[in-house]
Amino acid sequence: MLGYLLRRTAWGAATVLGVLLFLFALFFLYATPQDVARRALGEKAPPEAIAQWLVNHGYDKPAVWNPADPLDTRLAEHLRRMLLFDFGRSDADDVPIAQRLRDGVGPSLSVTLPLFTLGLPLALSLALLVAFFRETYIDRVGVVLCVLAMSVSVLVYILGGQYLLGKLLRWFPISGFDPAPSVLLRFVALPVLVGLLAGVGANVRFYRAVFLEESGRDYVRTARAKGAGDARVMARHVLPNALIPVLTNVVVEIPFLFTGSILLESFFGIPGLGSITVDAIQSNDFATLRVMVYLGALLFIAGQVLTDVAYTLVDPRVRLG
Repeated sequence: MLGYLLRRTAWGAATVLGVLLFLFALFFLYATPQDVARRALGEKAPPEAIAQWLVNHGYDKPAVWNPADPLDTRLAEHLRRMLLFDFGRSDADDVPIAQRLRDGVGPSLSVTLPLFTLGLPLALSLALLVAFFRETYIDRVGVVLCVLAMSVSVLVYILGGQYLLGKLLRWFPISGFDPAPSVLLRFVALPVLVGLLAGVGANVRFYRAVFLEESGRDYVRTARAKGAGDARVMARHVLPNALIPVLTNVVVEIPFLFTGSILLESFFGIPGLGSITVDAIQSNDFATLRVMVYLGALLFIAGQVLTDVAYTLVDPRVRLG
């Protein structure tokens, strides 16, 4: 297993390097530093202010090659900052990006963690239910409801939840955020509820397909032939053996726990990492955008490696060679 992990780590490092090079080409070669400075300072900014801004952000250096000092380039500075997690300052307002990330992690996790911990067991339970009653009216109605839930845009859930539960019934604030423990639940309850409704249809349909596929395996027929009931078969045989595709689907969602949900945070006024990303896009804050894309790639690659390790824990037949 150690050799496999070393190889996967090496491939992950190569992927991260590729992501960094792509980000450099996208943000430093396609858009010139002067363009970035004008977006930050305004089109009517004097040349002296633009030149000073470039010096302050290190954008005055040569892009790729500097004959006097090969390491004194924007590419070398970009790689150094990202690999050492020294993200520098925002292009829009000169606020340290690391500080902005620290401030945004808490609000993001206050929404995504409850959404994840409630959504996974809810989707698994409903999927087991409809798979247990397969080929009955309960299964058919469940599939229809899942397809309908998947067909509705998340924006409809957000606006509908804000209008019904926020404006008409006044159960929750329409938007805003307060980290105080006494009122935090009121601010995050509505976005969590909306996120559950928006995502449960796709997850239930996927897990149902997984459970039905496992239900047709030989070991399931053997268990039924020995007298095991359907409920016992689903709980003791089908569910444990379906954990690999379930785990794969779960790992895809893990990076979003830290990077936040862009739509939910934007519409509900939650100052998390998703809102930071949206604000960076609107203000042409390329420095922050680079960091957010880089962190998302790191989390995804790390999640893939950890998934392979988790496979060996949920299924003893899996061997990493």
